[in-house]
Amino acid sequence: MTQTITLRYLFDPLCGWCYGASRSVTQLAKHPAIDLRPMPTGLFAGSEARPMAGFAAQAWANDQRIAKLSGRVFSEEYHRNVLGDTDASLDSTVATRAVISTAEIAPSRVIEVLATIQSARYVDGKDVTSAAVVSDLLTKMDLEDAGARVIAADDDLLHAVDVRTDAARQLMSRFGQQGVPALIATINGTQSVLDSGVLYAGIDRVLTTLNLT
Repeated sequence: MTQTITLRYLFDPLCGWCYGASRSVTQLAKHPAIDLRPMPTGLFAGSEARPMAGFAAQAWANDQRIAKLSGRVFSEEYHRNVLGDTDASLDSTVATRAVISTAEIAPSRVIEVLATIQSARYVDGKDVTSAAVVSDLLTKMDLEDAGARVIAADDDLLHAVDVRTDAARQLMSRFGQQGVPALIATINGTQSVLDSGVLYAGIDRVLTTLNLT
């Protein structure tokens, strides 16, 4: 019998590289021999948010590299409506709350919610820094309770965000990770960092790295 491999997936919902890895991550979440544990880091949340006006050109250049590596779409709607909004910020506060709210209400759907938020931003060009926009996405996924908490974040949710993102950052620090996405694997009781670059090469490459092929 194949032993289950635990993969802790460190990410930020508004990280372009994490979006580039999304196809592989979604497939990993469905693999019967893998226990994928999503861990949002809050990399761009709260005080870590940054004005889009000073970041857009760099982001678009990175996005083109990610697209070539991963085959993910970074649409013109995203380029125009998200990067082109000079009043906007790269702020994952709302998206992180959505992911963590889902983790507490419907944990099996966290990766699905993450992928929906990423697609709304990078393909549809929607403002996923808006609580109303993200709440609507969750409601359309029949996650009304999670959506309501995004609109009116209660103390329990805010505490959960602090606890979970702090745990993720401590894990990053422990394993010397400077950015996301990052994968920490536990195999036969031994923890190690996987090269996140395999996520852009496709699921087969990841499974080979994990000796699951």
